[in-house]
Amino acid sequence: MAAIMASSSSPPTQASQSSTTLSPPGTNAATPSQPNPKRSPLPLSASQESQVRELYFKRVRMKCADEVRDFASCCTAHTFTATFSCRSSQKAMNACMLQHATQAEHDAAREEWFNTIEERKGQREEKERKRAEDEKFWKEWWRKERKTEELKALETGRQVKPKDRKE
Repeated sequence: MAAIMASSSSPPTQASQSSTTLSPPGTNAATPSQPNPKRSPLPLSASQESQVRELYFKRVRMKCADEVRDFASCCTAHTFTATFSCRSSQKAMNACMLQHATQAEHDAAREEWFNTIEERKGQREEKERKRAEDEKFWKEWWRKERKTEELKALETGRQVKPKDRKE
């Protein structure tokens, strides 16, 4: 007991000082540890993470396209017995996907998602512009129909009930 108290009251040794300044394994102690900007440059919402995940799965499937194609053709040839007949091609496909489904591939998908932000923004703006044009067209279309109806009513001498319109 006395030895424990004596060691706790003594000044810190070199070993105890170095334990307070240890950095995580794989990093240099001279540089402060910072998160990898490629892995998480910004926190993403759930829908954005879902888009990254879809892009990730698409990239993995593209790398294993031959195996997926072989498995699909085997399954179409053996409908009921596909579970048994296509086991080897299924295992080959799964092995390929597991081989390519790495954190590096996920990081590449995330980076690709961030690189295409401007492209997606342009597509959204184009879609909104087209929607506004269509809305304008249909408003004019229905006004023409209403005016035609009013002209016919004037020709026949009957009255047209005014409709509540938003213009």
